[in-house]
Amino acid sequence: MAFNIPETDQKRVVIIGAGFGGLKLARKLKRSNFQVVLIDKNNFHQFQPLFYQVATAGLEPSSISFPLRKMFQKSDSMFIRLSKVERIDHEQKRIYAELGYLNYDYLVSALGATTNYYGNEELQRNTLPMKSIGEALLLRNTILTHFEKSISTRSYSERQKLIDVVVVGGGATGVEVAGALGEMKKYILPKDYKELSSKEVDIYLVHSGARLLPGMSEKASRDAEQFLVELGVHVIKNTRVTSCDGEYAYTNDNRKIEAKKVIWAAGIVCPKLAGTPDAALGKGNRLKVNSLLEVEGMPDVFAIGDQALVSDREDLPFGHPQVAQVAIQMAKVLAANLKNGDRAKWKPFRYKDLGSMATVGRNRAVCDLPKFKFSGFFAWLTWLFVHLMALVGVKNKVFVFINWFWSYITYDQSLRLIIRAERDTPQV
Repeated sequence: MAFNIPETDQKRVVIIGAGFGGLKLARKLKRSNFQVVLIDKNNFHQFQPLFYQVATAGLEPSSISFPLRKMFQKSDSMFIRLSKVERIDHEQKRIYAELGYLNYDYLVSALGATTNYYGNEELQRNTLPMKSIGEALLLRNTILTHFEKSISTRSYSERQKLIDVVVVGGGATGVEVAGALGEMKKYILPKDYKELSSKEVDIYLVHSGARLLPGMSEKASRDAEQFLVELGVHVIKNTRVTSCDGEYAYTNDNRKIEAKKVIWAAGIVCPKLAGTPDAALGKGNRLKVNSLLEVEGMPDVFAIGDQALVSDREDLPFGHPQVAQVAIQMAKVLAANLKNGDRAKWKPFRYKDLGSMATVGRNRAVCDLPKFKFSGFFAWLTWLFVHLMALVGVKNKVFVFINWFWSYITYDQSLRLIIRAERDTPQV
């Protein structure tokens, strides 16, 4: 069965994934001469850098999400479809999904990446990931539910398991969520849970490397670690969490940490679609692309964002960093090339590094810009501004700003709600 999309004289561009790259590409092509089909499993774009604030009750999910259909209401040649793509037939130039099959002239894979458990099924079963709005909400519900249970738990050991948290992974996500939990311990618990001593709450950040934020400068790593220690976070480096049974987290140096909540932020891997040649796959299932972002051995199939591994850069043997700016810049270059019908005039992708940053609670952040590096209050203001401007939708920007401002002046937030679905939403 074919997708219910009209056949026209326009060339069809099919985009799989509505993350930073896929969404930017669709917006750049919405007034072009192409028929554009955007396929995603969700009907909204989600702002991943702020998932941790949803998980720690700093923001509501609607503040960092934006409906896809609202964005393209005035575009007649733009089609949104909710479906999961299962297979590519690049010889027939056709994709197969839950809704059926769809032919394409150009196919762009922008599926992003998902949590990497390195083949450990026990870790996958007993830890909490944070790669979607749903997973962030599950983490928020779990944290708040465990706090509620802890105030009625007499056993010290059982109470520790409920209130202690282990965060695995010292990248930006792990550092930011550990910092947010440290702030919750410092400012929220003494007010909301007076029966519970905040001194009993232990937050562990376990990182396999020698320093936190390995993609940033050594100064940023040192400052971030210092900020976490000031918030009472136990930073454990050069250590791996090897197993987790739902009661304890076990490490490779024989530590045994009491905690029912283990947040997994230790790595990512790209999803693999059936029909993709093995020769086109690189490390972490990333798709090998040339400087025009075309997948090796798959004509008219492109990859952008986390999935794209530009293979002609000797200075980047492991590819560009898997961050939003790379995806956005790739989308801009690919959109310009597709709109230029003369392939001989297509321009190669060249990444312009705009810097990187991470926040570790209020007034604390680290910034690595191309020409200088700084940390502290000014870095925190820079982080706030950059992320606020990157949000999609004026209303979202306003709501997030109000939430941040209110939280800053009151040291509090009123979003600590445990919301559970009574029935599962039917699948499309």
